[in-house]
Amino acid sequence: MLFLAYGLQFSFGIFVTGMGEEMGWSRADTALPYSIYVFGYSVLSLYTGRATDRFGPRVVIATGAGLLGLGWGLSALATTLWQLNLTLGVIAALGMSVAWVPCNATVARWFTRRRGSAVGLASSGTSFGNFCVPPLAAVLTAQWGWRVALGVLAVSCALLMLVAAHFMLRDPESVGLTPDGDPLPAGGTLTATGYGIRKCLRLRPFWLLTAIYTTTWLVVFVPFVHAVAMAEDLGLSTFAAASVLSAIGIGGVAGRLSSGLMLDRFGYMPTMLGIFALQAAAFGLFATADSLPSLWAAGTLFGYAFGGGVTALAPLCSVLFGRAHVASIVGAIFAFAAAPSALGPYLAGWLYDATGTYALVFLIAAALNGLAFLLTLALAAQLRR
Repeated sequence: MLFLAYGLQFSFGIFVTGMGEEMGWSRADTALPYSIYVFGYSVLSLYTGRATDRFGPRVVIATGAGLLGLGWGLSALATTLWQLNLTLGVIAALGMSVAWVPCNATVARWFTRRRGSAVGLASSGTSFGNFCVPPLAAVLTAQWGWRVALGVLAVSCALLMLVAAHFMLRDPESVGLTPDGDPLPAGGTLTATGYGIRKCLRLRPFWLLTAIYTTTWLVVFVPFVHAVAMAEDLGLSTFAAASVLSAIGIGGVAGRLSSGLMLDRFGYMPTMLGIFALQAAAFGLFATADSLPSLWAAGTLFGYAFGGGVTALAPLCSVLFGRAHVASIVGAIFAFAAAPSALGPYLAGWLYDATGTYALVFLIAAALNGLAFLLTLALAAQLRR
């Protein structure tokens, strides 16, 4: 599920240059529909998380798959900015809101002892999609143009997502099992426990965790939207530029898998502190990158840190607030924290148009991740009390 949904999403950077040249749009104009899209699916995750708790992931994800394919497919037919704002920013956003939160929260429900490793393994699909799909999109774009390439990817991903949705189950209790495959307790029943979302809204750790992810996610989509254009500005071909997105994907696979293991072995706070330090360093590398190898290095390090950060959220929510309503809680944090990230790609495009370089954009991104590091220290201190 995550491979397909995010593979499609992270391919958007491949189409930025073609869209801009055909429509006569600036970088900020081209990034605007994507920003609306990110804002839309982030806010809607608040509701799809609650829907997953109530109805289970199968029906929620299947509905989203259809909307995601429809939105991205219609985006391939857009001829004006308002049309792309509607197809990508509204319809596709409705579909994308059922991807990350329902999938990660569902996996977190099924495990207790090695929850971090389980979520890391499952969520690595996101980075595998980031690694595999953009180069495919670049090849298809070179052969058929950006419109046909986007349409083919949209329809293909939607159909495969519908197949994957059939195998999703809400939690082990719903089929008479227990987390980690443990035996049933005396009496033969088991019920997941934990705080409801209203209780969490009154807890300081909930808001500290929201602040941490708001700070780091504010700029997290900038490389996905602008790295290809940045590479093309250096004179690289579209296919070579797309390899920067694949480098992010490679780093993301390693980050998700290793961070899951580190969460279980070393604990959540030490792992998260390392993640935000590395992400700040990655943005610093982007700010000074002037060749394909330096972009690969920045992209790989960024992917590693970004993958680790998103992997930690659902397991940490399960640990802090319990399993019973984890999809609602993760959805709420995702809605509050990821919605502002919609501004990142647009503001990055605006700064590029104003300065002619991405250096300032990435320096600001590095500073914001330094702030996330400090907020994580504050959360660790709060949990020790």
